[in-house]
Amino acid sequence: MASTLSSLLSRTTLTDHDEILSAANAVLKRSKGDADAQHVKAVALLKLDRFDDALRVFEAGGDALKERARLGYAYTLYKSGRPEEAAEVADHDGAERGLRHLLAQATYRAEKFERAREVYGQLGGREAQARGEENDIRINAGAVDAQLEWAGMGELVQKKKPVREDLEAFETAYNAACGCIARGELGQGEVLLKRARDLCNALEELTEEEKVAEIMPITVQLVYVLCRLGKMEEAERLSSTIHIPDIPDLSTRHIAQVNALCSSTESTNPYLSQRLFSNTPKLPASDRLFTYQSSTLRQNAYTMDLLTLKTSGVAKSTSEFLSSQTDLPTSASIATISVLNAAATANLQSGKPGIKAMLPLLEKRPNDVGLVLTIIQLYLKDNNNNGAALTLLTTFLSRLEASGTPTDLETRYTPGLVSTLVALYNLQGRSAAMRTELANASSYWQTHSESSRPPSSLLRAAGSALLASHDPTDLRKAGEIFESLLEADPTDRLATAGLIAAYATTSPEKIKQTHLDALPPVARLTADSDAAALESAGVARPAAAALGPVSAKRTAPQKEKQSKAKKVRKSRIPKDFEEGKKVDPERWLPMRERSYYRPKGRKGRARAAGLTQGGVVVEEKAGSRSETPTPAGKIAGGGGGPGKQKQKKKGKGGKW
Repeated sequence: MASTLSSLLSRTTLTDHDEILSAANAVLKRSKGDADAQHVKAVALLKLDRFDDALRVFEAGGDALKERARLGYAYTLYKSGRPEEAAEVADHDGAERGLRHLLAQATYRAEKFERAREVYGQLGGREAQARGEENDIRINAGAVDAQLEWAGMGELVQKKKPVREDLEAFETAYNAACGCIARGELGQGEVLLKRARDLCNALEELTEEEKVAEIMPITVQLVYVLCRLGKMEEAERLSSTIHIPDIPDLSTRHIAQVNALCSSTESTNPYLSQRLFSNTPKLPASDRLFTYQSSTLRQNAYTMDLLTLKTSGVAKSTSEFLSSQTDLPTSASIATISVLNAAATANLQSGKPGIKAMLPLLEKRPNDVGLVLTIIQLYLKDNNNNGAALTLLTTFLSRLEASGTPTDLETRYTPGLVSTLVALYNLQGRSAAMRTELANASSYWQTHSESSRPPSSLLRAAGSALLASHDPTDLRKAGEIFESLLEADPTDRLATAGLIAAYATTSPEKIKQTHLDALPPVARLTADSDAAALESAGVARPAAAALGPVSAKRTAPQKEKQSKAKKVRKSRIPKDFEEGKKVDPERWLPMRERSYYRPKGRKGRARAAGLTQGGVVVEEKAGSRSETPTPAGKIAGGGGGPGKQKQKKKGKGGKW
């Protein structure tokens, strides 16, 4: 049977894949279990890009065919949109070089970028130079570095700046541009994208159709960068040159449609924009987007729904999405959807109405990072209420810390949340609290470095903050932080300088000569400084505002405003009022309660004397030169004379 197949294949050429497939089918009709015919049929189907049919052949052939044609089976899985399974098949001991190449590509599509970087590192070297694969490996390794930046693992990328060899080919220039865009270096990315476009246009070995196909993704990416840079008119002109329906790659076509909507400078109908946004065919499994791309497009879809006032639908769908996720709540894709869910729940309200609508959500989802950050943002926007924002964040972080679970603790010390708390402390001038928070965060990441990689940016911030303290304990802690940074990257000059500054006063013996040699000499730093001129100029005294916040608040002195004299109505002025004369302070009291009141007549004076408690009343008697004291409370009586009280006579009348 094998000789029959060989005779059939001898009458075909290497490009007659249909004839080879027909010959293999003819043999399989007579013998279904012929392993050679099954192998030939699978390879012919792969050559014809009929990957689903090839996969069915491998499944029908069983483990024997899969083991015999491991490379073909792994490639079939990869082209069928199943890169995870393809990587498992290709990853085994003693794999040949072709299978190692497929393993690197499959792990790249499966978004296992660390493993892909490792495999490409093994494929490089002298053997790659001998086989003429060096250029291809460098291009693919650059694509992996760009994806590491997009995935938030930029610390694994050693080459942060493009070198000369990256500017020699349009593929390497494009990969370097993508890495810059992922790091937020948009200006550099724009320059590299234009360089890649020019290099591709200058190639003579490519046909015009091939050039158009290669330049298309470069142009789509350039439109995105121009939009991010705010060059909307240039982005719109460039986007108008793209004929979107002619793009063969469906994922690129969808991204180009979204960029065209974003680059439009005209005010468009949101309902029409939503229709254009969703007017894209469903992407096949073999052409699926990366996670960061699909996450951004999902956010765009929800944003378009909010613009068309579909708040209830967005609130429901985003709640279902959040409940189905198992990743950390600090994931960018999850946190952003939480923000959109909060906006939809609050009916796009901000300020106090928005906060009032979002606070009940926090009771249902107490560990929702995106929701907490949204409320904090509204607090800060509402009259800069950083006190309420700080209280909310500290309560949230304390709850996570009290939980004690590994997931909650990792969320608690996420660099983004730590930096937010430090920023709120900084608004209140609480430098000691800032140092404490950064020190605790660095201690957590250093002790949990086995399960996850310590974020270098957070460690640098913690070390720099501890250097500002004069406490030897804080300085030793800063030295330990910079030591760990140097172990991860011996070329880190900031960590070297921090280690020297930390140990200069506490542990100078830990400073090595290699540390000192890594820093620039003092003479070079002070070469352009004139000490005599600085001394003659005197010492500049800093402004009061530059001395930092003080504990007690002082208000700026205000000029006394001259109050305008209020005109008093004539009916309110007393009859005996004279302008310039001192007004009686007791004028509001009744006359009998004033200090200068003197009653008229003997009866009035006697009544006034009787009201005196515990005092002595002096009464002058007529015809007497001496004054006789009389106990208070009694009325002094006398004989005749003018001082004697006359008795009232009874009037005449009838009998009783």
